[in-house]
Amino acid sequence: MYYHKKLFHLLVLFCSVLIYAQSNKKDTLRGEFTYLLKAKFDTRTDYRDEEFFSLQIGDNRAFFASTVSLKGDSVMASSRKATNNSDGSTTLSWKNGVVIPKTNFNFTIILSNEDIQYFDYAGMSLLTYKESVIKNWKLLDEVKVINTINCKKAEVTFKGRHWIAWYSPEIPFPYGPMKFSGLPGLIIKITDDKGDFDFELVKSVPNSQLKGKLISIKKRRYTEAIETTQPKLKQAKRNADANVAGVLASYETTIVKGQEILREREKAREENKKYANPLELEN
Repeated sequence: MYYHKKLFHLLVLFCSVLIYAQSNKKDTLRGEFTYLLKAKFDTRTDYRDEEFFSLQIGDNRAFFASTVSLKGDSVMASSRKATNNSDGSTTLSWKNGVVIPKTNFNFTIILSNEDIQYFDYAGMSLLTYKESVIKNWKLLDEVKVINTINCKKAEVTFKGRHWIAWYSPEIPFPYGPMKFSGLPGLIIKITDDKGDFDFELVKSVPNSQLKGKLISIKKRRYTEAIETTQPKLKQAKRNADANVAGVLASYETTIVKGQEILREREKAREENKKYANPLELEN
């Protein structure tokens, strides 16, 4: 009886260790690429916003996020300080003089052969939704050399836009920027047919520098997220932004004055929505 109980406890311990190891498994870095996005988000102007994005590829999945956003994570991690209060609580803050890089692209996308998973914050809540991998690519016979890389052409209609992609079978990763994946090679460049959005590979880390490295995306960006849908995530972000704007407005002068400021801001936001040019035109 004692032997069986001991064996049972050892089995439970082994399973616990195995589950812990699997849940904390690190992704080995197999490829690291940087893309430059040039984007026209406002139809009233020809101005193009520019942002660099990182694509980090592991054994079975890839992570895509803004490099500015990732840098902000690193700055916050190294600059965070905790102050113990007299009531037993703890206040978290940043070291004096620390500037956290700002970006409008705080999302994280995880690409795999099974699905695409999108993560973003709405206020303090991390939300996520899943989509199917793009499978309706049209592979074409055209070839092109982009930045010394031999590429082939592919096209797809996705989320209301028609996209032209150039991918390289010489780089055998089925990934690319944003949610674009499923091609027989890394996407080197992808542009919508109106020329409003353009992603182009501008940097890659040599294989010799990848040995022993792990995916550097912090797990808090994609763990313990609340499952939702794309429309609900967008609405939650709008609600969170409106709540923050309302609080800030109320502190500017008086509550009444703050409400007037908030109404003006909401009016301006509604006006800007008329000319918004999002990357995805459909949910």
